[in-house]
Amino acid sequence: MPDDVQTAAPDHLTAHAATTPDKPAVIDPDGPTVTFAELEARANRLAHGLLKLGLGAGDRIVWCGPNSLEVLVVLHAARKIGLVAVPLAYRFTSDEMRYVIADSGAVVVLVDAEQAGRVAAVRADLPDVREVVVFRGDPFDGALAWDDVLAGGSEDPPLPPGEGGGQMIYTSGTTGKPKGALRTRVDPAITAALVATLRLRAGEEVHLTTGPVYHSGPLSWATLTHALGGTIVIMRSFEAGRWLDLVREYRVTNTFTAPTPLKRIVALPPEALARADVSSMRSLVVNAAPVPYALKVEIAEKLGEGFLFEIYGSTELGVDAVMPPEEQLGRPGSCGRALPGVELRVVGPDGEPLPAGEPGELQVRSPITFAGYHGREPLGDGWKSVGDVAHLDAEGYLYIRDRGSDLVITGGMNVYPAEVEAVLHAHPDVMDAAVFGLPSDEWGQTVHAVVVPRRGREIDVAVLEAHVAEHLARYKHPRSWQVRDALPRTDSGKLLKRVLRDEHTPDRGVSG
Repeated sequence: MPDDVQTAAPDHLTAHAATTPDKPAVIDPDGPTVTFAELEARANRLAHGLLKLGLGAGDRIVWCGPNSLEVLVVLHAARKIGLVAVPLAYRFTSDEMRYVIADSGAVVVLVDAEQAGRVAAVRADLPDVREVVVFRGDPFDGALAWDDVLAGGSEDPPLPPGEGGGQMIYTSGTTGKPKGALRTRVDPAITAALVATLRLRAGEEVHLTTGPVYHSGPLSWATLTHALGGTIVIMRSFEAGRWLDLVREYRVTNTFTAPTPLKRIVALPPEALARADVSSMRSLVVNAAPVPYALKVEIAEKLGEGFLFEIYGSTELGVDAVMPPEEQLGRPGSCGRALPGVELRVVGPDGEPLPAGEPGELQVRSPITFAGYHGREPLGDGWKSVGDVAHLDAEGYLYIRDRGSDLVITGGMNVYPAEVEAVLHAHPDVMDAAVFGLPSDEWGQTVHAVVVPRRGREIDVAVLEAHVAEHLARYKHPRSWQVRDALPRTDSGKLLKRVLRDEHTPDRGVSG
């Protein structure tokens, strides 16, 4: 995902505060509206307050909490003084929080009062943390109050840090313990290409925080909107009907989301969808998981066309490919072509590029890929990968097959779960689906499917089996099934298949 846009002096927030001081920078529908001048003053006060706590360029701070004005103030203050900001998932347990805080080397933690108790529970296990600052509520014993830290700071912009700064975002842990992906690179040409490709307009954007800002995509789109002088509308937590209301009320022009929230929006009752007005939306970007073709069709039918962008990207590699609205329905399964300035290739086990159409490991080369995982050897320039299996067609369009670790080999045949999941998503009774392999003495692995019904519908496994049989070869068919109310997903929408694998054994579910 793109890093927050840093410019030469003055800082971009300082510049917007000078040129459009009275323009709304942050709108909290359940709280205050803050202008650019007011946001600049708060960010400067926090920046100076953190400097008084002994922080300097390159130091790491952890921040934790649902989407809020205070979170945005932290992000701006950290950039202004060259800190490395480390987002922490607010739904983590105390033990998970302790792991990320300790692993990151953070010296200060800023936490929403809703989550402060979990940080307090492990405070004694964090000797490197000098201070904990609590916002949106009272601090626990030994912590500092947000207002007290700001009270000690000046509203004047701090001196530019010179160097240091960036984001270190911990990966979702879909395959194990989270790892801190350090992003310090900023490339104006890539940022300009992204803005142009997504048809964003300086000074005109109104962004809605659909997903949790601690994830790389929602974080990047929110900070990019402020860099362009746009307004951010805060949604503290997602609710489908409320989302439609906010888009209509504030004339939202852009957002970033995973597919799951979109499925919940289009599954709303007809009377709720009848009140929808998304005519202001120019750039609805979806990522974090493959976007089922059936969902794209349903969005076009129920919400309209001309604004849906699918991208391929990751915390580690940034935005790499973009599919514009006018091509969404014409190229099923593709997530677009390389963003200008980004190179894509698919290689085989020997590291050599493969011909068009042949699946292999996707590799990316661009100026904004991550510097490496925290605690490991830094990565230089060149080709990098997160292990996704993909192919490129003759025109350069990218098709993600699956994560390499999700490949199912049954009877010597390769099955890409994403292909089976796409077929299941196309059935009108299915809200969500997960496909993965289970051990088999006979076949090596067998294909297992877990499905979630749409509201008001029931799943008939025999009907789904017939549906799959119409679209896929026999060896790709699930041999066992389970119906459940929900699938384990991260807040960014990534499916936690390792959790499902741990839960399931071949004799569970309904035999197929």
